[in-house]
Amino acid sequence: MKYVAYTVIILALGLGIFNATKLDFNALFEGESIIGLITILASLCAIVLMLILLISKRIEQKVKNNT
Repeated sequence: MKYVAYTVIILALGLGIFNATKLDFNALFEGESIIGLITILASLCAIVLMLILLISKRIEQKVKNNT
């Protein structure tokens, strides 16, 4: 499960970087720029969710080892 989470984080990071190149700072909320902003936000959400999953698995493992 850990490798899947790291893979998703790397893919989301790559997708965010790719879409950052699509941004037009002169017209940030028009055309392809809005699509880029939405996908950057979605990739950040995916990264946060995977980090929460990794932290919760680590906590679960520590609780299991203490009992």
